[in-house]
Amino acid sequence: QVQLGESGGGLVQAGDSLRLSCTASGDTRCIVAVGWYRQVPGKERELVAGIRGGNPTYYADFAKGRFTISGDTAKDTVYLQMNSLKPEDTAVYRCNALGDLDSGCRYWGQGTQVTVSS
Repeated sequence: QVQLGESGGGLVQAGDSLRLSCTASGDTRCIVAVGWYRQVPGKERELVAGIRGGNPTYYADFAKGRFTISGDTAKDTVYLQMNSLKPEDTAVYRCNALGDLDSGCRYWGQGTQVTVSS
C-alpha cells in the first residue's frame, strides 16, 4: 500500500545540476532505507546511492564527489542532488524503498528520466 513518486528529472546540458525527489505515500512505517538506482536500456540496473536512518550509507564510484543523497523524514522524501552531470549519466532513475531483511517491505517508483546533452 506504499506508493513512491519520483520527480525532478529533465533535459540538461553537461555540467549542469538536477535534484531528484522520491516521496512515499501510504503506510510508510516499515521503510528503513532508500536507494536510488539508474538504468539504461540494454544495461544492468545499478545502484547510485543509498540512505538509511537519514544518513548516507553508499555512493557508487561514479557518484562520489558529484552526487549527494539526503532525506526529510517529516516529508517522507529522499533527494538525490546531482552536480557536474555528464552525458553518461543519462538514464531512468528509480527510487527503491525497503525495510529490514525478510520484512516483505520493498517498493519501487516508476522512474524519472534524466537526459544530459553534450
